[in-house]
Amino acid sequence: MTGSSLRLRLIIGGMAAILLALTVAGGGLVHLFKRHVARTIADDLNLHLSQILAALDVNPDGTLVLTRKPGDPRFEVPLSGLYWQVGDDRGQLLRSRSLWDATLPIAADAIAPGEEHRHILQGPGSAEVLAAERSVVLTLGERKMMVRVAVAASLAGVSKAAAAFTRDLAVALAILGAVLTGATILQVSLGLRPLDRLRRGVADIRAGRVMTLPMAVPSEVQPLVEEMNALLDSQEREIERSRGRAADLAHGLKTPLAALSADARRLREQGESQIADDIEGVVAAMGRHVDRELARARVRGVGGRSSSRSTPLAPLLASLIATLGRTPEGARVHFETTVAFDFAVPMDRTDLAEVLGNLLENAARHATARVLVSAAADEGGGRLRITVEDDGAGIAPEVCGRVMERGVRLDERERGAGLGLAIVQDVLDAYGWGLSLEASPALGGLRATVEGGRTPKSGAALAGVSSA
Repeated sequence: MTGSSLRLRLIIGGMAAILLALTVAGGGLVHLFKRHVARTIADDLNLHLSQILAALDVNPDGTLVLTRKPGDPRFEVPLSGLYWQVGDDRGQLLRSRSLWDATLPIAADAIAPGEEHRHILQGPGSAEVLAAERSVVLTLGERKMMVRVAVAASLAGVSKAAAAFTRDLAVALAILGAVLTGATILQVSLGLRPLDRLRRGVADIRAGRVMTLPMAVPSEVQPLVEEMNALLDSQEREIERSRGRAADLAHGLKTPLAALSADARRLREQGESQIADDIEGVVAAMGRHVDRELARARVRGVGGRSSSRSTPLAPLLASLIATLGRTPEGARVHFETTVAFDFAVPMDRTDLAEVLGNLLENAARHATARVLVSAAADEGGGRLRITVEDDGAGIAPEVCGRVMERGVRLDERERGAGLGLAIVQDVLDAYGWGLSLEASPALGGLRATVEGGRTPKSGAALAGVSSA
């Protein structure tokens, strides 16, 4: 995945949202935990206050006493973190043993009898403590005494508990984050699966396996599929119209060309052989151009869509060789083929005949005595190759190199690689195949190799076709 990947962007966005949510949730949970612990401590302080107030009394001489000590043993352990302190308005002060020689710095604020105040103070050892205080009025004879009772607990335990809770929470949130990240990746993958199916559908259309995209898609993707199918349909209709116009134009030219050929024959009969030859040369060149445009019009837009078709190669070769054998060039040449009986080419029969017919005609025209045709496929039925070789003079290696150069037109090359090969190249381009020309190591002439596609079926049995 790259930086422009939609999948990567969604995953990173989801992970960022998860991280932010877990961070906020973790901070909130730690805060709530501290509040809970502080509330628990405050409840304990309130209980201790009630116990001390219940045991508070005053002697006849006016001294404050506790009739019974608080039940928590930490009050008896010096600096244990739990303290109590009682003082009156005459300066009397009672303290728990846990305070040792320290006192609680109770603020001198007014507090009504029965009212409870809570403060965070600096306790023994400068440790923060939470103090709860309450005032009561005691009566000694006719005199009333204002007594303030305070109980304090260290907050160090809260910090330790919060730290331990934070560590445990971090592990839990990390596991939760990993699970949520995996769920996000799975969700993104499932959410983008329709787009992947759409990509495969487009690839199937390009390969010719289907004509339109399937409509069984989520409702969010369906408008895109409908638009693409409409575009494909419109493009197909436009291609059909273009092919029809090109075919009409090419066929319309054939009648004037036939008329020119008839005029050339009449001129030759009248003794104007030079003019007749010139006209026939022009007519032949124009005829080849018309044939090329007809071939291009026929294969335009249908090469990929016809890839699901297959044509048995051996019967087609036999038919083409039989036809060429009735021509002057083919009659003097011996054709040899080594092709499996069940070797099939994923190409329309007419298009394949156009390709092989031009290659065989070119080979027969330049061969001395032999033309060899063979076919093979990569192991496992991969790319296939069809070769046509002759024992003629061939073409120069530098010309073979220029044949494959980008931007060089086939009909501008030397004799032996003219317009017939241009038609071959046009048909092969429509199917995404390639044509290469090189010297034949077996016969010494030219070897033309057609390569591409996949063979639907191949076998070991060979069909040998021989024609003299």
